[in-house]
Amino acid sequence: MRPKKHKTTGSNDLFRARLDQIINMKHELVLLAGKVDWDWIDGEIAPLYSENGRPGIETRFMIGLLLLKQIYGLSDEGVCERWVHDPYFQFFTGEEFFQHTFPHERSDLSHWRKRLGDKLELLLAESLRVAHAAGALRGQDLKRVTVDTTVQPKAITFPTDAKLLHAAIRGLNRLARQHGVRLRQSYSRVAKAAAMMAGRYAHAKQFGRHQRQLRVLRSRLGRIIRDIRRKIEDEPALEEVFALPLGRASQIRSQQQRQRGWKLYSFHAPEVECIGKGKAAAPYEFGVKASIVTNNRRAPGGLFVLHARSLPDNPYDGHTLRDIIGRTETLTGCPIERAYVDKGYRGHDAQNPRRVFISGQKRGVFGVIKRELRRRSAIEPIIGHLKAEGHLGRCYLKGRAGDAANVVLSAVGHNFRRILAWLRDLLCLFLVPLWRTFNCPEKSIRAS
Repeated sequence: MRPKKHKTTGSNDLFRARLDQIINMKHELVLLAGKVDWDWIDGEIAPLYSENGRPGIETRFMIGLLLLKQIYGLSDEGVCERWVHDPYFQFFTGEEFFQHTFPHERSDLSHWRKRLGDKLELLLAESLRVAHAAGALRGQDLKRVTVDTTVQPKAITFPTDAKLLHAAIRGLNRLARQHGVRLRQSYSRVAKAAAMMAGRYAHAKQFGRHQRQLRVLRSRLGRIIRDIRRKIEDEPALEEVFALPLGRASQIRSQQQRQRGWKLYSFHAPEVECIGKGKAAAPYEFGVKASIVTNNRRAPGGLFVLHARSLPDNPYDGHTLRDIIGRTETLTGCPIERAYVDKGYRGHDAQNPRRVFISGQKRGVFGVIKRELRRRSAIEPIIGHLKAEGHLGRCYLKGRAGDAANVVLSAVGHNFRRILAWLRDLLCLFLVPLWRTFNCPEKSIRAS
């Protein structure tokens, strides 16, 4: 059932303290809470609920909690713990009185992320609207953009053959225990010792011994696969449960280190891709490609993320530009006059190719365009902020849906951080002259 709308009583309580009486009402989080259109977000999310059942959690509480998590780069558990002892967090999520316990479950954040799905772009659109209303972003800043791609790494270890084989053995044993399938032998201790020795032999460059330990792991994994298939034969329910895990285990057992084509890099996260971006420190990264769009010209509040999206299956950058520009125009409601990209977009499929300028291009580059093209590299530190201060540096959410949600929410968090910094600067510009007036009256009188 649709969540109840947030209401405030405006009355006092003898045993509880009102938040607006114990916090600074000029704090940036308080100002930001007044600028976000909570009713519009609630109306957009309403179609995701049915008309029956128990009412859901208030939209402002959950959306506010998601925003706070992204703004301050916290985990789900961390934002719930900080909410209990931070009155500004409680005010931002719509509480009227100070609460001493968290009123909901931590898992509600996961359920809300899944429920929102594609609607998460509404939060990105709202962040841009708030930035425009606060004066941190102007309409003319949306017409000239910079587009680039990066890699969002997944929360997996570096996928060596020994690690993958050992993970497959442990995963199949765990699944067999959960469903009561009694194996002839688990090979847990043998696999652990073989994986450990394989790493040591590889480090010592004793590759003959290293390959011998890999053969041990492959043979034991094959025995477990065959044993499970014998035990679940003629049981449709178990065959359906074990179909995907057995397929992944067979793929891991058969694939070779330097083979061509598709490979599996994680047993628990099969969507992980190996992406090479030409970096000296990290030649290959394991995750998903993500596209980031920022304003080219620096707005009063800085550089904002105008659009963010995950790009599964590792497409060529140039083949994504047409769709990215179209989605950015839809999200901002402003047509893009010029787009600036790096050399990875050569051979792009943009609808208006004459309005796309590639780094190092000479033809048609002069005057303002030349200056704006030099600013193309300003998107790189923005990607760095998304990874260092946000959650783009490592995705802990499950599946491709989790990858897509993490990219958008990281962009939302960056935009609201820029808005908070802008509000903080405006507050300082107002308070510093006021402080000087009250602390140095003779100087202010002389000035007048």
